[in-house]
Amino acid sequence: MSTSRFPIALHILTLLNEAKGTVVSSAYLAGSINVNPVLVRKEIMNLRKHGFVESKEGKGGGSFLAKDAKDINLGEVYQSVSGSKILGQHKNEPNPKCPIGRQINQHLDALYSAAEQALMNNLAKQTLADFAARFE
Repeated sequence: MSTSRFPIALHILTLLNEAKGTVVSSAYLAGSINVNPVLVRKEIMNLRKHGFVESKEGKGGGSFLAKDAKDINLGEVYQSVSGSKILGQHKNEPNPKCPIGRQINQHLDALYSAAEQALMNNLAKQTLADFAARFE
């Protein structure tokens, strides 16, 4: 995966699941993930936008799961944070006169799409509850 958004989002959701409905501050989440709280707040905004998290503002504020962990599909979480292809994007335009060069990008696209679909199929079979159970 080309970014760290999915592991950060999954870490946040797992911590919120562990909190069992109590409000968790972004500072606490950031301390566990070992990242800046601003990054956590940005990811929480995205998770809230997709219906995974709710937040309470002000003194004693923080975040909590918007729904039960068994109703949070990891494939949906991945889709909510993925902004680029899993294996990256090829940026060059190969020589169109080369028999390989003129076809390589279309074959890479097919290869990358199949790999991403396999990942999505695997993640779609798992819930946050399944993932969180590994920590017990």
